[in-house]
Amino acid sequence: MTPYIRMDDCDRGFDPEGRLADLEATDLKRALAPVDRVAERGYFAAPSGSDLPVLEADEALVFASNNYLGLTDDQRVQDAARQAAATVGTGAGASRLVTGDTMVHRDLERLLAETKGTDRALAFSSGYAANVGTIAALSPDVVFSDELNHASIVDGCRLSGADIVVYDHCDAASLQSKLEARADRPGADAESWLIVTDSVFSMDGTVAPLEAICTAAEAFGAWVMVDEAHATGLYADGGGVIQAKGLENRIQIQLGTLSKALASQGGYVAGDDALIEWLVNDARSFVFSTGLAPPAAAAASEALHLARHSGARERLWENVAHLCEGLESMGFEVLGDSQILPILVGDRRDALELAEAIRARDVVAPAIRPPTVPDGTSRIRVVPMATHDEDDIVTCLEAFQAAGREVGLL
Repeated sequence: MTPYIRMDDCDRGFDPEGRLADLEATDLKRALAPVDRVAERGYFAAPSGSDLPVLEADEALVFASNNYLGLTDDQRVQDAARQAAATVGTGAGASRLVTGDTMVHRDLERLLAETKGTDRALAFSSGYAANVGTIAALSPDVVFSDELNHASIVDGCRLSGADIVVYDHCDAASLQSKLEARADRPGADAESWLIVTDSVFSMDGTVAPLEAICTAAEAFGAWVMVDEAHATGLYADGGGVIQAKGLENRIQIQLGTLSKALASQGGYVAGDDALIEWLVNDARSFVFSTGLAPPAAAAASEALHLARHSGARERLWENVAHLCEGLESMGFEVLGDSQILPILVGDRRDALELAEAIRARDVVAPAIRPPTVPDGTSRIRVVPMATHDEDDIVTCLEAFQAAGREVGLL
């Protein structure tokens, strides 16, 4: 048997231990902390590396999840997943272009297209795969990208080989000036242009000015692609910001995930028939990936149905308003204008101390620090769920007030 070759015996290898030490020295090292369930409250384990985690004894309220509608432990969603597993199977078994395409996938895509107001939709194995695969398959000459777009958008732009032009965050005037400057370059008339933005930005809670972006795009004949990852299921009729603004006919590509408000796993692209047919044939992350697991597709379908036809959306926005008003009344600076409520702290060590003090009071709301956000803008990301009751919101507010005073931020 060939002996194991240690990392430090390789002259041209890598130094993960040194890299980890650098992260630790700058308070940037992260660790996994398992939880027993994905819901509005749960039992957490301390980081354990490769060892079996041991759950702590005290239950904590979770104000850090993207499970916005609290549907991950909804009985109806779980029953849909169980039934799909029993009747179709636990996995797709192959790429959907081989044998992995099922009626469960088609039902989800039909419902997504109906909700998003498009001809068709296509489910991917993840939101990341949807973004990377779509941008690369379009192969644009130029991509105009919001400076705070998600990493999957950034990576898709890089893989596409396009010239990448970054415009200021949520700034349609900045986008307009970038479009004008590019249009003045020789040969610009022959270029294909794609404008890409998130609709709701996950770390800032800001909402893109989609109407102004569409107006700028139309003036130059560019396509618009919007990632509704943090908006799908939360706005008009279970749609996203696009549906709330009535922009379905002005935006060529709508994306999103199934893993946030829709309580499942995977991603989707919605658009006209020709676009979806092209992605089926040329999006490498679709063509060369096993199809979305049927239980995940069925769970997302049921969650989307509940987002459209239950009171979950209304309960979420009531909790958002209550929590935001309470935090601001204490003196915290709350950013954004969505369900995501980042509390600006500034210094990363202050943010870490505040998060630890909140956690000591059995409330989970993590510190977000560089490189996820720029230096000097560390924050606590607070996100309520539809399934938090009024007592939960009050408990969260009390924890923030006591923790803020303890660490000297109030």
